[in-house]
Amino acid sequence: MAAVTSGLSAARRLVVKIGSALLVDRETGALRQEWLVALAEDIAALRARGCEVLLVSSGSIALGRGVLGLGLTELPLEQSQAAAAVGQIRLARAYEEVLTPHGLKAAQVLLTLEDSASRRRYLNTRATLETLLSLDVIPIVNENDTVATDEIRFGDNDRLAAQVAVTVGADTLVLLSDVDGLYTGNPATDPAATRFDVVEEITPEIEAMAGDAGSGLSRGGMKTKLLAARTATTAGCAMAITHGFALGPLRRLEEGANATWFTAQTTPQAARKGWIGSMKPRGTVTVDAGAAKALAEGKSLLPAGVRRVEGAFLRGDPVEIVGPAGHLGQGLVRYTATEAGVIAGHRSEEIEALLGYPGRAALIHRDDMAL
Repeated sequence: MAAVTSGLSAARRLVVKIGSALLVDRETGALRQEWLVALAEDIAALRARGCEVLLVSSGSIALGRGVLGLGLTELPLEQSQAAAAVGQIRLARAYEEVLTPHGLKAAQVLLTLEDSASRRRYLNTRATLETLLSLDVIPIVNENDTVATDEIRFGDNDRLAAQVAVTVGADTLVLLSDVDGLYTGNPATDPAATRFDVVEEITPEIEAMAGDAGSGLSRGGMKTKLLAARTATTAGCAMAITHGFALGPLRRLEEGANATWFTAQTTPQAARKGWIGSMKPRGTVTVDAGAAKALAEGKSLLPAGVRRVEGAFLRGDPVEIVGPAGHLGQGLVRYTATEAGVIAGHRSEEIEALLGYPGRAALIHRDDMAL
């Protein structure tokens, strides 16, 4: 399959991962305020040309360390969670303060691995992030380090950033790092090492070139960045690794700063529909001719157009969609089989009265269908 063109200038929905070492001074534990102000200017410029931006930001534990005087040694879980709790409020406030002068609103979104492992929680996460973007808000995403343990954590924000990019169907992911790309060897110890400008396929040879984490404030290394690249590119999202320490790193990247670009192998829309279409359906929703016509026009499936519900499915499960002429496709349903049966044939504004609580207007959203 042909690779999709990479480049920040072409981005329409961008996820930016920001490492702890970029945000927090290693020696003092203080926020690098000038750098953050310049990043906000980059974000404002991207928003002005119509690019939606989401940030996946480390830094809460690093900031909390400084406030609590915990130093740079590895922390036990309880102290790490406490540092995150202290640092997260400061991190969120810092982003709000630098974005507000540009007329931009910020939102804090804390996630754990369970939010992507469970289809129901995945759909809820996607719906929340989509709504924030539709309201012209910049989501600031971080792992919920105050409660996450090894069993339910992503482990590093490279992996989290790639998952967020997949969740929202981003076309571009940028990892701002302490290196300016992927090299054939470790440039700190190998003077002959050269940087890849573009990687079209992540081969075993490419993977063998990855090293381990180099910063005392971060968990990730090149191995995690390659894992992120594999996740992103197979989902239709191009990814760049670039040096982030200088002021205005996104502007610099757009102007041609050193970076390694990993090209997307499809589009986000095609990848998502392929994923949905490959699932085994847990039930069937039969719709009338009017609903079938609306689906063909790219609209969501509303309860009013549903004539019959079969199966025992839960929220987030895949279900087959059948029309008067037969199979139409399948999608991820936003209600359980029982709930769907109750609201079938009714208008969306009747949902709260029927179920006893407010629900989503669509039974299956158009972004969650493969027809």
